[in-house]
Amino acid sequence: MKKTKKYILISILISILLLILFTILKVHASNKLDGIENFPSSYQPYLRELAKKHPNWKFKALYTNLDWTYVINQENIYGKNLVPKNYSDSWKNTTPGQYNVEIDSGWVDSSRQSVEYCMDPRNFLNEVRIFQFEALSYESHSNNLDGIEKILYGTEFYNTRVSYLDSYGNTINMNEKYSDLILRGGQTSAVSPYHLASRIKQEVGPFLSHSSISGNVEGFKGLYNFYNIGATSSPEPMGAIKNGLRYARDGKGASQQTKDKYLIPWDNKEKSITGGGIFIGSSYINVGQNTIYLQKFDVNDDRNGDLFTHQYMTNVLAPYSESRSTYNGYMKSGLLDTSMTFIIPVYNNMPNIPIDSPNINTSDFIQDNTKVYCNASNVNIRTGPQTSNEIITTVNKQENMTRIAKGKQSGERWDKVILENGIIGYIYQTYVTEMPEVQIEKIDISIDNTTIQKGERKKLQIVISPPEASNHKVQYISSNPNIATVDGEGNIIGIHSGIATITVKAEENNVQNQIEITVYSKVTNVVLDQNEIYMQVGDNFKINGLIEPDDANDKTILYSSKDEDVATITQEGVIIAKKEGSTILIASSNEDSNIQAECKLYVVRKMEDSEIHFDSPLKVNSLEISGIDYNNNTVSNIKEKIITNLDIEIVNYKNQILKETDIVGTGSKILVKEDGKILRQYKIILYGDANGDGKINSVDLLVLQRHILEIEPLEEIFRKASNINKDGKKPTSIDLLLIQRHILGLQLIKQ
Repeated sequence: MKKTKKYILISILISILLLILFTILKVHASNKLDGIENFPSSYQPYLRELAKKHPNWKFKALYTNLDWTYVINQENIYGKNLVPKNYSDSWKNTTPGQYNVEIDSGWVDSSRQSVEYCMDPRNFLNEVRIFQFEALSYESHSNNLDGIEKILYGTEFYNTRVSYLDSYGNTINMNEKYSDLILRGGQTSAVSPYHLASRIKQEVGPFLSHSSISGNVEGFKGLYNFYNIGATSSPEPMGAIKNGLRYARDGKGASQQTKDKYLIPWDNKEKSITGGGIFIGSSYINVGQNTIYLQKFDVNDDRNGDLFTHQYMTNVLAPYSESRSTYNGYMKSGLLDTSMTFIIPVYNNMPNIPIDSPNINTSDFIQDNTKVYCNASNVNIRTGPQTSNEIITTVNKQENMTRIAKGKQSGERWDKVILENGIIGYIYQTYVTEMPEVQIEKIDISIDNTTIQKGERKKLQIVISPPEASNHKVQYISSNPNIATVDGEGNIIGIHSGIATITVKAEENNVQNQIEITVYSKVTNVVLDQNEIYMQVGDNFKINGLIEPDDANDKTILYSSKDEDVATITQEGVIIAKKEGSTILIASSNEDSNIQAECKLYVVRKMEDSEIHFDSPLKVNSLEISGIDYNNNTVSNIKEKIITNLDIEIVNYKNQILKETDIVGTGSKILVKEDGKILRQYKIILYGDANGDGKINSVDLLVLQRHILEIEPLEEIFRKASNINKDGKKPTSIDLLLIQRHILGLQLIKQ
C-alpha cells in the first residue's frame, strides 16, 4: 500500500513537472520583446540607424525560438516559394526535373539562396524595406485618404470613382473613389488601409482590367477578388484566377457563417475590398501574422496551428516588393515620422553575416579581411553593390571599417565592408583606402608661442609616434578659419583677434591632437570724427574716437588737452570749453601712446541760439547738418535756409571757399563769422556722397567699395555719409546696394 502511494505521488510530481515544462516551452516558443536592446547584436546597429532618423519608430523583437536551418528546410520545399521565370538562375531551383517548370503561369520554384536571402530580416533593416515588418493593424491617427491615394498613384485606381459590372452585365457607377472603399474596408476589418492598398497593387497590378477584378470572366460574371484570396495554382487556363473567383462566389464550400463573416459573395467591389480585408485581418493579421513578412513566412506560433502552412503568397519576394509600395505611400504623404511599430523575427543559430542577394555574383568578389578607412565625407553604405540599392547609413572621412570582400567587377567596383558598429554593407571602392601596416599611434604638437599677432605666420611643430609612421599623412584643421588659418604644412596665419583650436589628425585613423591659438590684433591707428572744432565758452561737446583695426584687442582711448585752461576733456570724450582761446585735443591708444590723433579746438564767445536759425529741411545735430536736398544743394540754396545777421561762409572738405553757384557736399563746412572771426563751424553730411563732391553716383560706389575692402579707408565724416540707413554702424555692402538703388532711381536715399 505504501509502495502504491509512493508511485502515485511520483506520478503526480512528474505530471506537475511536465506541465510546468510544457508551460515554459510554450511561453518561450514565441516571445516578443520591445526595444532595440532586446535584439541580437547583429540586428542592433541597423535599428539604431533607423531610430536616429525616425525617433518615433518602435521595434519589437519576435523571438520565434526556431532554428534557422530548420526554418529554411521547411520553406525550401518545391512549389512553396516562387520567383518569376525570367529571373536569373541564381534565383531559381535548378534541380533537374524542377528547373524552369512553371508551377503557375510565368512562375517557377525558387532557389534555397533566394529563400535564405528573403527570410533573413537583417537584409531589410533599412528605411524602405523595413515596412515588411510593419504592424498592420488599423491606426486612425495615421491612416487617411491622402495616404491611400499616394500609394495608389501610378495605377488606374488613383483618384478614380468606382464602377463595376453586376451579374447581368449592367454597369453600376458609384459616387465614391477606390480610396474611400479601401479606407472603409480598413476601418471595418481593423487592418491598415495602407496595407490593403499595397496588397491590391501587389495582387492585381496597376490596371482595372485585371481578370480578378474585371467582373467579366466567363462563368464568373460580376464577381471580384481584389486580393486573389483562394487563387491557388491550377493547370487549367487562368486556373489561379478562376479559383480565386470561385472563392469570391461561394467561399469554395465554406459554411454560411464563414461566408457571412467575409461578406461572400463578392458580387461588387466594395464587398470584395472590405470582405477580403476581413479575411486578411481574421485569417492573418488578427491571429499573429500581422506583418507582410509573417503572412508570407508562417513562423509565429500565436495562431496555435501548424507552422509554415498558413502562407498568403507564393512569391518569395512579395514582402520585399510590398514594403517599397508602403514606404512610397508614407513618404509621399509625409507620414514617415509618425509613431509606428515594427515586429521583426529572430531565429536561433542564424549566420553571422546576413545572406547575400542572389543578384550579387560571388565571382565578382575576392574574400578579404583588410582594415580600411573611408577617404571622403558623407559616403553611402548600401544594401548591395549598385547605386539603386537602398542606403543603410553614411560614413565620413577617416572612418574605419573591415573589408570582407574586395570587388573585382568590370566598370564600377564595390567592396563589402563591416563598419566598427557592426553594420555590413557595400561601399564604392574609390572611397576605400587600405590602412598601412604601421599606423600613427600618437601626435605631439608644439609651437614657440600660442599667442600670435594678426597677420603673423608661425609653423606648428609635430612629432609622430612610432617613428616608422613619421612619413604618414596628417591633416591640419582650424576650428575657425576666420580667426586663424592653417595650411597643409602646419603654417598658421593670424586672421582676426580671437581664439581658434588647431587640430592635427592622422588621415589613416582617428588619432589626433589639438592646440589652442590666441590671435592678438594690435592697434594701428586712432581716428577722430572731428579734426577741427569751434566751441563757445561754457559749451559741452562729445568727440568720438575709433581704434583701428575693428578687431583690435585693446580699444581703450586716452583723451587729453594740451591747454586745460582753455578746455578739458573727459575719458569719455566730452569736451568742456572754459575760456576763449585754442588748444590741441589728443586721443592716444592705451596700448601704444605713440599712436594718436589730434583735433584743433577753438573756444570763442558765447553765441545765443536766437542769433542763428536753420529752416527746414536742414537738420542740425550738435555741430553737424544733414537734410540737404541733393537736387538743390548749391551754396545759395543752403544760405537761403540760414537766418542770421552774422556772416556765413561755406567751404568744401578741402577748406576751399565755395562760390554761390558751387554745390555743397559731404565734409563741406558752414562757417559762422563775426568781424572775420569764426564763432561756430558746422559740418555737412550728404548721405550717399562718399567723396564730398555733392553728387551721388558711381564714383561713390567705387570709393565706398575700396573702404569696405580696406584698400583706402574713409575719413570719419565720409564714413557717416556712407552709413545710408543711419544705424551708427560702419558702412557695409548693404549701404553699397542702397547707393546703387538710388542711382538707378529704384529707391531714393532719405537725407
